Amino acid sequence: MSENIIELIKENVIQGRITRDDEGIEEDMAGQPGVTELVEEALASGIDVSEIINKGLTASMQAVGQKFETGEYFIPDMLASAEAVGTAMEILKPHLEKSGVKPKGKILMATVKGDLHDIGKNIVSILLRGAGYMVKDIGNNLDTKDIVKAVREEKPDYLGLSALLTSTMVSMEDIIKALEESGLRDKVKIIIGGAPVSEEYAREIGADGYGADGFHGVSVIETMNGIN
Repeated sequence: MSENIIELIKENVIQGRITRDDEGIEEDMAGQPGVTELVEEALASGIDVSEIINKGLTASMQAVGQKFETGEYFIPDMLASAEAVGTAMEILKPHLEKSGVKPKGKILMATVKGDLHDIGKNIVSILLRGAGYMVKDIGNNLDTKDIVKAVREEKPDYLGLSALLTSTMVSMEDIIKALEESGLRDKVKIIIGGAPVSEEYAREIGADGYGADGFHGVSVIETMNGIN
């Protein structure tokens, strides 16, 4: 019974179906239970929260990542699946806290000063939540001082910085320097991402890692966390 529900959750995440009214990416599945209904059914059936996350949500997004890498899925398809995972995680959040399942780590996500773009950051945040991390998105167009303050107050294990413009990505180096001056740099691992940045740029400014896309970013953090 539990395996059947988990497989249905996985299938519906891959199809990007949040509720029974959604048709699905590849076929008309309207009328069948979507991720919302299936996650609630799984909880009512007593299925463990960690099983829903690991075997249902994380596994499904790994499948979506493979489809994206092979060109079978495009960004809108990936977004639909990511939104389904985000909805599932909102349902699971209070149950996760009650179950005593500890997150793999705490991550702050931010878009740097002058940059209002957040699609990439939002995708990464959803994927990381689905992978079992506690993620706090502190916003877009953030001053260096605000990011440093958030690191000091939240004490995250990781800080994810996003920029979509060459004119704004220079703020990433300013943030790293400000963290060094504040004595916080050695307390947090910094991963950067966004269209104009690269692994070479990450090394140049002293970041700990670089995510080429959402799935790669999750993989980088998992490797740092000793999971991959």
